[in-house]
Amino acid sequence: MRFCVPFPMFPADHLMALAPVAEAAGFHFIAVPDSAFYPETVSADYPYSADGSRFWAADTPFVEPFVAIAAMAGVTSRIRFVTNVVKLPLRDPLMVAKQLSSVAVLSGERVELGVGLSWIPEEFEWTRTEMKTRGARLDEQVEILRALCGGGGAQFVEHHGTHYDFGRLMMSPSPEQPVRLHVGGHSEPALRRAARIGDGWISVQATTEEIRRVAADLARYRDEFDRADAPFDLNVLPIDIAPNASGLDGYGALAEDIEALGMTATFQVVPWYFTGGDPNDLAVRRDAIEASGADLIA
Repeated sequence: MRFCVPFPMFPADHLMALAPVAEAAGFHFIAVPDSAFYPETVSADYPYSADGSRFWAADTPFVEPFVAIAAMAGVTSRIRFVTNVVKLPLRDPLMVAKQLSSVAVLSGERVELGVGLSWIPEEFEWTRTEMKTRGARLDEQVEILRALCGGGGAQFVEHHGTHYDFGRLMMSPSPEQPVRLHVGGHSEPALRRAARIGDGWISVQATTEEIRRVAADLARYRDEFDRADAPFDLNVLPIDIAPNASGLDGYGALAEDIEALGMTATFQVVPWYFTGGDPNDLAVRRDAIEASGADLIA
C-alpha cells in the first residue's frame, strides 16, 4: 500500500514549495495533471461532472507536466512522479519519448507516465490531430514509448505502424529501467486498454465501491488478455475515506481486496480539503500534507 499526493491545478510556486514537503512526509508519489489550454467554449460535455460543465476557471494554472516534474525532481531526491494523465493523442510520440526519457534520466528514473485520450474536440482541432482515431493512435503511441523508454539505455528503434512510421533512430539519453505506463479513464474501452497494454490504471475521484467494481473488471480483463501475472497497480482516489489515521482501516480493507485480485494499490489523498481551512492556501496545503505523513503514512 502506497500513497500519492496529487498536485491538481497548483500554481508553480506551490509545486516547488510542496514537493519537498511531500517527500519528507513519506509520500511515494506526486501526481501532476495535464491541460494544454482552456477553450473559451467547448462542443462536448466534461465526462466527470453531473451537468457536463468544467469545474475549473479559465485562468486555472496547469504547469506543463514534464516541465513540472523536472523542476520538482530538482528539489527532491526520493519521491516518484506520475502524470495524471497526459493527453497523449494530442502529441507526437517521438517528442513525448524525448521529453519522457530526458526527465526520467534527469530525475534518477523517478518518473512514471499516466496516459489518457482527452474529451475536448477543440484540443484535437487546434493541435491538428484527429479525434476519431485517438484510441488507436494511443495504443500505437504506447508501443513507441515502450520501445524508446523501455530500459536498457539508448538503442536503435524503428516503427512502422498504421498512424506512425519512422526508420531506425536512437534517442539519447534513455533510461536504464523501463518507464512504467498507466492508463486513465473509467469507460469500458479505457479499462480494457489499461488491462491490455498498461502497467496500471489511474482513477478520477471515486467511491470505494466504484473502485472495487473497477478492480474486479480489470482483473477479468487481465485474465482475458493473459496478463494476470504481470505487475499491475491501481492508483485511485477514494473519496469516502478520510486521509488521516481514522481512514487506515478503510485504506487497508480496500488494499486487501485489490491485492486479492492480483494487483497493488496506490492511494491518492487530498488532505487540505479536510482541514476546515482554505484549501487553496499554501500554508494549509503544507500543514495538511505534513499531518497526513504523521497520522496516516507513518
